Amino acid sequence: MSLNSGVKLLSVIGLILLFSACTSINAYFGGKKETLNRENVDFYIPTHTNLEQLKSLLVEQNIIDDLDGFQAVLDYKEFKDERLAAGKFIIAPGTEYNTLINGFTLNNLGNGNKEVEVEVTFNNCKDIRDIASKVSQQIEMDSTAFMDYMLSDSILNKYGFNEATISALFLPNTYRLFWDTDHEQFIQRMAQEFKKFWTPERLEKLKQAGLKSQSEAVTLASIVYKEQDKYPEEWKTIAGLYLNRIRKGWLLQSDPTFRFCWGDELDGVERLTYEHRDRDCPYNTYLYAGLPPGPIFIPPAEVVDAVLNAENNDYMYMCAKPKGDGLHNFAKTLAQHNRNAAEFQQWIRNRKR
Repeated sequence: MSLNSGVKLLSVIGLILLFSACTSINAYFGGKKETLNRENVDFYIPTHTNLEQLKSLLVEQNIIDDLDGFQAVLDYKEFKDERLAAGKFIIAPGTEYNTLINGFTLNNLGNGNKEVEVEVTFNNCKDIRDIASKVSQQIEMDSTAFMDYMLSDSILNKYGFNEATISALFLPNTYRLFWDTDHEQFIQRMAQEFKKFWTPERLEKLKQAGLKSQSEAVTLASIVYKEQDKYPEEWKTIAGLYLNRIRKGWLLQSDPTFRFCWGDELDGVERLTYEHRDRDCPYNTYLYAGLPPGPIFIPPAEVVDAVLNAENNDYMYMCAKPKGDGLHNFAKTLAQHNRNAAEFQQWIRNRKR
């Protein structure tokens, strides 16, 4: 090798070493740079966010102001888009850029190293569309994708439901989930919770009650809850009454079931008439014997337990008590029920006066 060639080689090596040293120095000082926030900040990274979009989000939310320093750390770590995790993160005040990026890094579990869970609550829901609407406001799940997936034949068959009974899969509660949970993951979680709830003990009580499936128990619970959503102490009594009617082959004659047939048309209507009651609909238990095709509401799990632990009574009738406090008079005979009904109607007339 000639002298000139040797000098040139040493120069190239020197430049490489110098560049490497500068890169390391920039990364070191960039990594030590701190975020601007002076209190905890909830920061969300949507699914499929790339690094350029991440930097824009961090600047827009006034979390970082040194893009060169931030990029220097990314370059040093050889951080690529696919290593960026989606989800919710809590950025503490003055977090160093190096720590920030480590927290955003996707780990072997498929989450960010510092990703946190969120609380997802759904209750007081009429049906799964209501669930989809509420849940999609709390996590990244798309409500339309949820409905299309949930009502597909393959998923209904997989979980053993049909379109009328599928709402029985969902137990209203507060759950901890990652914010980037999608519709498939959410349904899988609900199926796990369903399986956890339906213990061998509950399944035995279901059998003893004479109910054929979990969805029948939830359907009856939905009726009980719509009859009484203020006073839980009446749930077991009402459940016992309806089970008596089912065993004897009587029509359930539950007002909430025919009201369900009208959809939203009766919202705000307090006085129901025979015209309302006569609407032909498979959910109308004044016209069709047995339980409706599926739940008319998604009841709390406590009401399902009330059905499984129904009171052993001889009641066949129920009527609202006077004073309008939401409680009921229960009767074993039609004669007693008629007296209770007359008492209630007299109270209504007195109110009008």
